[in-house]
Amino acid sequence: MVVRQQRCGGGALAVCALAVAGAMTVGSGCSGGVGDGGDGAGERAVTVGAEVGSPAAAVGRAAAALVEAGSAEARTSMESAAGGTRVTIRGQGVYDFRRQLGRIKVVLPKDAAGAEEHRPITELLAPGAVYMMNRGAGVPDGKWVRIDTTGLDDGNLVTGGVTDPMAAAELLRGARDVTYVGRTELAGVKVRHYRGTADLGRAAREASPSSREAMAAAAKGFSKDAVPFDAFLDDEGLLRKVRHRFTFASEGPGVTVVSTLLLYGFGTPVSVQLPTETDIYTGRVQQGPTGREAPQESP
Repeated sequence: MVVRQQRCGGGALAVCALAVAGAMTVGSGCSGGVGDGGDGAGERAVTVGAEVGSPAAAVGRAAAALVEAGSAEARTSMESAAGGTRVTIRGQGVYDFRRQLGRIKVVLPKDAAGAEEHRPITELLAPGAVYMMNRGAGVPDGKWVRIDTTGLDDGNLVTGGVTDPMAAAELLRGARDVTYVGRTELAGVKVRHYRGTADLGRAAREASPSSREAMAAAAKGFSKDAVPFDAFLDDEGLLRKVRHRFTFASEGPGVTVVSTLLLYGFGTPVSVQLPTETDIYTGRVQQGPTGREAPQESP
């Protein structure tokens, strides 16, 4: 079995769902946001910086606040455009921010893999790895596929169709040029809306040790160092929603994938059992424009 990352549209990395379905390629002219929750009306500029109390400092503390909270339920969506058609991959699950372990059930849209119906894909997220069940044709039933995220060109920020919740928060450690948009409400919770860009290199340097290697890979794999984001924090500083816009290199217009994470149910119990070596389907993983192969590793 080979998991592929390919190039399309004049050299852009085709990512959103290649790891989960092995079929969809992302064309140029990708869409904008997913569930914006605000269009910037009434936005006011603030002094850029990470001084105490600044917008940059507020979003930069998001990852640490989630670790203190312990765990949460999560909903994810990843949106792109292919052949003029907007495609959204959705996920739902739980995540333990202290152990950096999560379980997300990923639902592919119809036609994303060239068929009408697709079994949901279960992804187990762990430091440095993602495990996939129901990965696709060629993988025996009941077997997992393990991918080393530190070897992926994007650090698995988008390849698996789900942005790891901890990675999404860690990106905000590189927040800069942050603007406070204003107060709004999400699912009955009052939140503060911030908008800015995350510097991938800075985020990688300041990430937690277990996330640093994958984040460093992402810093090298994207065409732009700056990742635009919208972040929504409640009055306790907990990240309730974050949306990132990732851009990949292309000979023409850049290809954009929009990833959105919603967090709720903080403190919910999380039980994630990683597969044993005998439960993992062994094969080779192919990625990148050179088509090089890297072996899947046992846990």
